[in-house]
Amino acid sequence: MASRGQGTVSSYAGFDKEADCGALRKAMKGLGTDEQAITDILAFRSNAQRQEIVIHFKTSYGKDLLKDLKSELGGKYEDVVIALLDKPAFYDAKSLRGAMKGAGTDEKAILEIMCTRTNQEIKSIKEAYKKEFKRDLEKDLMSETSGHFKRLMVSCCQAARDESPTVDEGKANADANAIYKAGEAKWGTDESEILRVLATRSFAQLRATFDAYDKISKKTIEEAIKSETSGDLEDGFLAIIGCARNTPAYFAKRIRDAMQGAGTKDQQLIRCIVSRAEIDLGTAKMEFLRMYGKPMSEWIKDDTSGDYKKMLIALVRN
Repeated sequence: MASRGQGTVSSYAGFDKEADCGALRKAMKGLGTDEQAITDILAFRSNAQRQEIVIHFKTSYGKDLLKDLKSELGGKYEDVVIALLDKPAFYDAKSLRGAMKGAGTDEKAILEIMCTRTNQEIKSIKEAYKKEFKRDLEKDLMSETSGHFKRLMVSCCQAARDESPTVDEGKANADANAIYKAGEAKWGTDESEILRVLATRSFAQLRATFDAYDKISKKTIEEAIKSETSGDLEDGFLAIIGCARNTPAYFAKRIRDAMQGAGTKDQQLIRCIVSRAEIDLGTAKMEFLRMYGKPMSEWIKDDTSGDYKKMLIALVRN
């Protein structure tokens, strides 16, 4: 899989877990909680360093840091703090479970995770899901989806996408023709053939396929998918295409979508910023400015408030 960009959060050079634990304990002692002190630590440590803090806090004080924070915090600020302290695979597993629980299913949240993670990340998510919920992720996804969208989710669960950077131009031409014949060139659509290509090829290979498609069709691959599919399957195919073309740009769109319209989709915003902070959020921030002409941090300032806003802006690195 191609490089996905530059993050905004990395390992803190002057990391001192004992000092951080002491500062966090002090921030929670007495009347009121010093949220800024918590932000100044957690937003500037890598996830691996935060895991060390969690262990050292319990070792030093005999108390669970997450439980202490939950008892002191609340609302959306608590949500982002807990997300930062979760291990990435567990956070994704928890997000997937939340997207499938209760009335209705958040298909776009499922796609955002299942169509953008590497093979190893998917394997780790499946293990975390099994460990935490005593359930099988693939079976749960199958029970919550249907038709070709279900097949796409099953394919993603196999964590077997080709991740080689090598591009085979002959295969790209063959795949482009296969997609064309399965869609535009026939009455009805052979979704299975399109799925076969989009779900198995490396992102580098898919980019070559999209270029080849441009040469045989008057439509772009995105336009063809929109005209030949609909609903969740269309969203799934477009998510894969978007990530294959430019993963940071895909997440820039997801972040903007979370802040558009009436009310902010807080969990979507938190998930996109926290999950990409160490991967490609820095690049997504640049794509955001290019696409929308306004810094990501400015959108966050306008659409969020209080300590929640300060934490998100700290992670974005205004």
